[in-house]
Amino acid sequence: MLDVTDSQKPQSSAFQDSAQFVQKVRERIAHVVVGQDVVVERMLIALFTGGHLLLQGVPGLAKTLLVSALSRAIALDFARVQFTIDLLPSDILGSEILDARAGEFRTVKGPIFTNLLLADEINRAAPKVQSALLEAMQERKVTIGKETHRLPTPFLVIATQNPVEQAGTFELPEAQLDRFMLCHRLEYPTPDQEFEVLRRNLALGVQREDRGATARTEFDAIGGSAVGTVEDLVRCMEAVSTVHTSEAVLRHVVEVVNLTRRHPAIELGASPRAGIALVKSSRARALVRGRGYVVPEDLFALAQDVLLHRIRLSYEALADGRTAAGVLNEILTDLGAPAAAA
Repeated sequence: MLDVTDSQKPQSSAFQDSAQFVQKVRERIAHVVVGQDVVVERMLIALFTGGHLLLQGVPGLAKTLLVSALSRAIALDFARVQFTIDLLPSDILGSEILDARAGEFRTVKGPIFTNLLLADEINRAAPKVQSALLEAMQERKVTIGKETHRLPTPFLVIATQNPVEQAGTFELPEAQLDRFMLCHRLEYPTPDQEFEVLRRNLALGVQREDRGATARTEFDAIGGSAVGTVEDLVRCMEAVSTVHTSEAVLRHVVEVVNLTRRHPAIELGASPRAGIALVKSSRARALVRGRGYVVPEDLFALAQDVLLHRIRLSYEALADGRTAAGVLNEILTDLGAPAAAA
């Protein structure tokens, strides 16, 4: 086990304020979305570290609702793009348009100029569109024509992907997958949670509009004022940078990443960016959990979300029926992880 006794220090008031802010955000989202606590935690981790998040799950698991609720809870500028086969890079980034009256080109910025961009079903867009996101995701800037524009801060991409339906989709290349700090796989709610979903849905009722009415949805229930501002978010980002990470933690991360490169069943191991992502996300998880230091549980809980989309099994391993998740679990178990890290 890692030694964290040297990090058991009194927490500053700024750190405590950040922990309270996190709790308020989680409570606000819980008013709209039932369960999915782990997904909310992953979204907060991505926000506090400036990383990007890929959510994989079948339709109907409230992925879009979660992102919308998060943006409203922190008063972030929010934009959603539904990725389709006929989408063009200019539909996301923007373009130069000739102003006939002025006789010159002017730049019309696309929806990517926002704080929180939801890329719905990202794998349905052509590779040219997916590659247009690389510069924005990595360097936080966009080139339109001959000009380069900085994106707003903070800037975060949360993409969704249906792992079941593959017709009319394009597999994300490794270069783009590596830009996502976390890739979280959503699960179905428990029976009790699903019962609560149905109970809340029954109580939504209808909403009058002009002389007609429409059935209210969960999106109509998001309402209410934000529980925080961008400044609160910035303070949380600063608090994450103060979370203690011992050298033992860093060595543990290096060992995990290197084992993915040496394992005989893995053809493509994790890159150094994976190690950086594991450390940064572990610090953010510690803050979300109200701690000022990283513990082994943080590493093990986030290992799948950080590493699984960054490794590729060999042909022989696939032919033997092995899975990337199973191989990674073997590695983590050998390092002392619990049987099921959440």
